[in-house]
Amino acid sequence: MALPLAASAAQAAAKPIRLGGPIYLKSDDPAELAREHKRLGYGAAYCPKADVKDGVHVKAIEAAFAKEGVVIAEVGAWVNMLDPDLAKRAKNFTYVQERLALAEAVGARCCVDIAGSFHPTVWYGPHPKNFSTEFFDLTVENCRKVIDAVKPTRTVFSLEIMGWSLPHDADSYLKLMKAIDRKAFGVHLDVFNAINTPEKMYRNAEFTRETIRKLGRWIASCHAKDVAWTPELQVHFVEVIPGRGEIDYRPILSELAQLPQQPPLMMEHLKSAEEYEEAARHIRKMGAAAGVTFA
Repeated sequence: MALPLAASAAQAAAKPIRLGGPIYLKSDDPAELAREHKRLGYGAAYCPKADVKDGVHVKAIEAAFAKEGVVIAEVGAWVNMLDPDLAKRAKNFTYVQERLALAEAVGARCCVDIAGSFHPTVWYGPHPKNFSTEFFDLTVENCRKVIDAVKPTRTVFSLEIMGWSLPHDADSYLKLMKAIDRKAFGVHLDVFNAINTPEKMYRNAEFTRETIRKLGRWIASCHAKDVAWTPELQVHFVEVIPGRGEIDYRPILSELAQLPQQPPLMMEHLKSAEEYEEAARHIRKMGAAAGVTFA
């Protein structure tokens, strides 16, 4: 049976999605690591452990993964650029700058951190000032400074959406992007973190589709996970293995497949190789249902 014209056109424009995730091979050899990603059917990878000062190793990573056709999706920073302790904040900022430099050197799609938190002890924790004008202004300043220090040309600096700090959804991300006003600032999409209310959970297919459409042209890399709702007398969402939660992956995959830059989709936070295998099977199954292929 022939597909409707609109569906046929969309499928014709679709690009394979580069799925990736952590691997469990014990090796520091870039060639071995790249081949393991390829063996697992991954088209994308987290950046292996590397120091930007070790130029030979960095170049070896770039060459090995390029040879296997596996893109480096992201270099994680994962420190608090808004730590209330100013000495720690300064140290963290230096680290983020080094990680962005590594992303540039290895040819990663992005360097990613969260904007941070004013929580005194938990680097990503909730705090009433995390939605404040002060938080927004300091985040704009931090992003500009790290980009201007490194001056990347083939990667971007990005922030992960969080449910209890800025940016917390597509609109707040666009507002930050406009204020930062740097070509080398992009989007790291973790749409699952933005599902933090019953309404968003109930209409998760519509919400994820809308988020990707708003941010699509700037998306450099994405995270893949699932969210389950534990029935209690208060709202309690938990991360689970893809396929065990309530998120409809089909619109996510369909929308990502339409993006010409092919942002990688990276699984995270699971406990074993077996859990990642289960997650990958589910995502690929949902891709098949949506008419999406994987690189």
